[in-house]
Amino acid sequence: MGGVAEFAKLVPGDHGLCVVSTLRADGTIQSSVVNAGVLAHPVTGEQVVGLVAGGGTRKLANLRVRPRASVVVRAGWNWAGVEGAVELAGPDDPLPGVDAERLRLLLREVFTAAGGTHDDWPVYDRVMAEERRTVVLVTPERVWGNAG
Repeated sequence: MGGVAEFAKLVPGDHGLCVVSTLRADGTIQSSVVNAGVLAHPVTGEQVVGLVAGGGTRKLANLRVRPRASVVVRAGWNWAGVEGAVELAGPDDPLPGVDAERLRLLLREVFTAAGGTHDDWPVYDRVMAEERRTVVLVTPERVWGNAG
């Protein structure tokens, strides 16, 4: 995993809370707080940073047009950032190799990679589908920080 391992080590430090930044059409940066974690890409198996975006969010709209993101995790004074190309997998963003059943499981995988737990997975699955949640997969091209 190289540098992404340092990112993964910090995820449990604050419940997977991270800042994700995307690019708006006017060239300005849009940032928001999300839960993210490191997991295997569902098609390639490579280690990626994953997060889940709501169907109507600005970050998702930005990523559909400009599929690049920066994600920063911190725990105490340690932090790590990952920047790279983004792939989307969701009801409105099909990813080749990820069918509806694989998407349902992938949403769970991202949630647990970010440190989440759930007592009722069928309810989780239903809410994700109702909210048209989309998985955002960031392939690390650049990793930096002070956690290593």
